Amino acid sequence: MEASLDLSRWRDPPRGVAYRRWVILSTGLRRLLRQWFFRALLVLSWAGAVVLALVGFIFSQSVGVGGTLDQFLGNFGPRGAAVAATIRGLVLLYPDVVVNSLFTTIFWVQAYLGCFLSLVALTALTPSLVARDRASNALTIYLSRPLTSADYLIGKLGIIAGFLLLVWTGPLLFTWLLSVLFASDKDFLVYSFAPLLRALLYNGIAFAALSAIALGVSALSRSSRSIIVIWLCLWLVAGFVAKVPHMPVWMQRASFSRDLSQIDSEVLRIDRALIDAGQELPLTNRRLAENLTQAGDHTAATDFGGSVTGLAVLGGLSILLLFRRLKPE
Repeated sequence: MEASLDLSRWRDPPRGVAYRRWVILSTGLRRLLRQWFFRALLVLSWAGAVVLALVGFIFSQSVGVGGTLDQFLGNFGPRGAAVAATIRGLVLLYPDVVVNSLFTTIFWVQAYLGCFLSLVALTALTPSLVARDRASNALTIYLSRPLTSADYLIGKLGIIAGFLLLVWTGPLLFTWLLSVLFASDKDFLVYSFAPLLRALLYNGIAFAALSAIALGVSALSRSSRSIIVIWLCLWLVAGFVAKVPHMPVWMQRASFSRDLSQIDSEVLRIDRALIDAGQELPLTNRRLAENLTQAGDHTAATDFGGSVTGLAVLGGLSILLLFRRLKPE
């Protein structure tokens, strides 16, 4: 039987540009979530969020008598009950300092966890962004019409954004929501909102910088092993070199991990939260107050402007390199 060839006109509605970009994004995310390594990172990120959320939740019950904090510390006898009463009094008298310092510290810890897991994820993800497409000459097909370089880049950025949303932004919002959803006083909602906005701002800065650098690194070579080595050198080796005493300033700023750490301290204001707690709260233990103030001084950003410049230069160079390599070969 002769095969019939259907030459009738295509009648399905056109999908449009958004559909092409969504296909790249969704296909990449589904491929990631099938791998046990990325699933393990998700489990770790959400497990950390649950622990931090429980800390915030227990503390948010401190105002009401007989709340979760009273029950938890009451298990330790009269001394525990006294500690709970002391915390309750501090929250009622200094809600701005206590709540702000608490959530700033929680989001600071969560930022380090989220950033570390994101960097680990990007170590495995970077080779699959551009390098493998160059190695297989797939760019010749991908960048032909109707798929453009803008569609390709937006799809790849969507893959990074989607996974960072799952491993960093999602746990961050979950931590805050669980902490304030059942809070016994509206002060927890009011005074935790500013630290949340600062944490989201840092999350956005880190996403923009890491996305640009990851795409640029992925375009450097066709070899996946070479890309992983280059990424680890930029992350771990450059980060170690930046911590060596008396290292030139330009070498310190060439480490994106060091730059992100400086921006983290400045944006989240962990130093200000610790200093305020040590100086404004009526702590009877003078040694504790001094330790909080010293810890605040130690965590303060010392090169915020230079770190922003260094991160911008690294991101700009990565984007230039990406556009030079993003062409059919």
